[in-house]
Amino acid sequence: MSTDGACAAFMTAHTLDPEATRFLAVSSARLAPRTIEAYRRDLTAFGNWFGEPLARVTREDIESYLAELRAQGLASTTIARRAAALRSFLRHQVLIGARLDNPAAEVRLPKRTRRLPRTLSPGEAERLVEAARGTTPRALRDRALVELLYGAGLRVSEAVGLERGGVDLEGRLVRATGKGDKERIVPLGRQAVDALRRYLSRGRPFLDRRHRPELFLNAQGGPLTRAGAFLILRRLAEKAGLDPGRVHPHLLRHSFATHLLEGGADLRSVQEMLGHADLASTELYTHVSDRRRTDAYFAAHPHARRQRRK
Repeated sequence: MSTDGACAAFMTAHTLDPEATRFLAVSSARLAPRTIEAYRRDLTAFGNWFGEPLARVTREDIESYLAELRAQGLASTTIARRAAALRSFLRHQVLIGARLDNPAAEVRLPKRTRRLPRTLSPGEAERLVEAARGTTPRALRDRALVELLYGAGLRVSEAVGLERGGVDLEGRLVRATGKGDKERIVPLGRQAVDALRRYLSRGRPFLDRRHRPELFLNAQGGPLTRAGAFLILRRLAEKAGLDPGRVHPHLLRHSFATHLLEGGADLRSVQEMLGHADLASTELYTHVSDRRRTDAYFAAHPHARRQRRK
């Protein structure tokens, strides 16, 4: 890395390289806003360290940067993400003819350790659903929301983005729009259908003050937000005697997948219901099921229990 004063002044704190700015502008047409924002942070962080225009970076520069991040104790996932941002930027530079090579493509990234997703047990999921009992419009909405998140494995963004026509109660189906605007159809259980029917007939009409198309509405008649869904689940978790900090919408999605596999559903069907593009993402839930079976065995079988010392 050059120490030339003029080059060092090129990047000041929190300033993004002009070439990186153009890269983000082009990429925003195909990447999610969160990905763009993550790239912006990561490229800015590297630029502040590098002190030169990013297009001048070499493989040695990148390896030195990643080594420094490791020395700082950053998680391997964070280091891999920062390297991926550089790799994407430099790939763009090659595509537009600004440089001939992508030095980041030659750098070996740290392996990401995939953590097993946390889930509720079937009993805990039932307690959470039962905590949403009630006849008020908001209670009926909360019950329908929990039944849908757990009964169909929807992402919270998919659930709050549903419109009234997105659920077919007669056919017991929900039409969800997932990542990349990909649409999938997921079957609904009887309990979810019954909860949705009660909400639509006796709950939603009292909340619908603005004639909104969204299925789930807040107390003011506007669309329920992601943050609103999180708060609803935390309140229900506390009522159910569960740790509120542990319960969130994605936990119900994890539980949906794990309980399906434990019940004998095949992996491909669960993949389709979750809307996973990669089967490996769904396979992670089989490890959760395996772990739960192992724990149950060692806890229950007389010859497997750890013997107490006399």
